[in-house]
Amino acid sequence: MADGDAVYGSGTGGAGPERTFAALPVAHGRGFAQTWWGQAWLKALEDTALDGAQVKSGRRHARAGAVGAVSVRPGQITAVVQDRDHTRHRSDVLLQQLTAADWDRLLDVIADRAGHLAALLDRDMPPVLVEDAAAAGVELLPGIGDLEPECACEAWDHCAHSAALCYQVARLLDQDPFVLLLLRGRGEEELLDELQRRSASRAEAAGPAGSADREAAGVPAAEAYAARDILPPLPPPPPPVASPGPAPALDGGAPPAPGVAADALEFLVQDAAARAQRLLAEALSPGHADRPPAPALTPSQDAVRLAAAGPGAAVAARLADGSGRDARGLALAVRAWQAGGAAGLAALEEEWTPAPEVLSRLRGRLAAAWEDEASRPRFRAAGNRWTVVGGDTQLRFGRDGRWWSFRKEGGRWAPAGPAAEDPAAALAGLVADVSEGCL
Repeated sequence: MADGDAVYGSGTGGAGPERTFAALPVAHGRGFAQTWWGQAWLKALEDTALDGAQVKSGRRHARAGAVGAVSVRPGQITAVVQDRDHTRHRSDVLLQQLTAADWDRLLDVIADRAGHLAALLDRDMPPVLVEDAAAAGVELLPGIGDLEPECACEAWDHCAHSAALCYQVARLLDQDPFVLLLLRGRGEEELLDELQRRSASRAEAAGPAGSADREAAGVPAAEAYAARDILPPLPPPPPPVASPGPAPALDGGAPPAPGVAADALEFLVQDAAARAQRLLAEALSPGHADRPPAPALTPSQDAVRLAAAGPGAAVAARLADGSGRDARGLALAVRAWQAGGAAGLAALEEEWTPAPEVLSRLRGRLAAAWEDEASRPRFRAAGNRWTVVGGDTQLRFGRDGRWWSFRKEGGRWAPAGPAAEDPAAALAGLVADVSEGCL
């Protein structure tokens, strides 16, 4: 059983909630406190005990696995510790519980800073939480004299048995700081319930105005994360939308403001509705949460995407001008977009040179793409572009690792089809007559 595994859950005895943890495995070559708050717990033991030899003996007992199951309840930890002669002793260590007023102040401290709750739910206790609690008059961690021993061996100070128990509890605290809060008087479930009530009460006291301000400002990520275990479940997802609604007609009524074209605005509204419908369909599709989000488009790419949707001539002219293209350039970009989206547009507009080792592999792929040397076209290479000698066709190697075919039209290279993994497949149907030769 792993460190900190409880053999049974919380109970409600006369002393309050209780957790019992199975005996921990032997601690071979490891410290008993890895966290700063676990180390503070052991410092309280070492500062309190008058006999350092007993503390060292207790550490050896704990390291050898002599401490049995550990019971943790408000104000008290208990375990049976076995000596080398197999004599068993029940040992207890007492820690003062926080008063009701102390808990009221501590809960306010946690509720006021969402990061405190987020840290606790992550089984972490940041120093700032302890500092904020101390500033409110609440000492969370024990200090000198706070760990009071009671052992069946009848020692009046910390004995090897109570010291061994403290060392094992330090390991439990490393795993879960809620163990310390339970010792101070409150269990995890009770704490979370109370924090939920306080959060609801504060939201109600803020009223509609406070809620509106909060929604306008957004919610800090730490606060949203902290509330994950105390908020009700999310509502069911919205139903799918079969098709986007029609765009409103904006050409009637008051004239538009200077520089605002009604037809362009209508087109953007329609595009936004279509994108929203598509994004909703994708969000509701199986496995959507496991897929990475699509990269954001640049303004130049988005202009081509909009032009590919078929706006009127006036809107298309605005898109061409806004993206730094002429009408022919935008038309070629739209063809590239329709052939392969952003990757197709990049193949049209980006010229780059692969690394030497990549170029060597690409030449090998081109040589192997045709079954016989006689049918293999001759290429003139420039960067990522291979132009067929004696023809008006070209292959381009994209950054996506695929080959794109192009044909010269009116003195400009135009996309001639979708991409292919195989260069011969990308060029198929485009090369009519090639000169016999080699690469």
